[in-house]
Amino acid sequence: MASQTTGIQQLLMAEKSAAVKVGEARVRKTRRLKQAKEEAQAEVEAYRKEREHQFREYEAKHMGSRDDIALKIEDTTKMRIAEMHQNVALNKEKVLNRILSLVYDIKPELHRNFKA
Repeated sequence: MASQTTGIQQLLMAEKSAAVKVGEARVRKTRRLKQAKEEAQAEVEAYRKEREHQFREYEAKHMGSRDDIALKIEDTTKMRIAEMHQNVALNKEKVLNRILSLVYDIKPELHRNFKA
């Protein structure tokens, strides 16, 4: 009987030791997963920053900066406005004469529904 009790006690101690080791392994695994996740996140962030930097260089090289684009748009707008003012100055007299001729050229006639 005494040997059975010692065997059971050894089994219980081995079970406790195994449970402790499994618990420690779980904690290490959780810690490693967390660390791997943080490292992956740092790599993703570094890659994103690098690609963003490359895109900004490409954009500046091929499209120019946003200030350059804004200046081009402003210059084009000023040029078009100047062309419009020039067209108005050239055609203003013709339009006024045409309007005045239509106003002055009155042809009196009876309305078609008028019954005498």
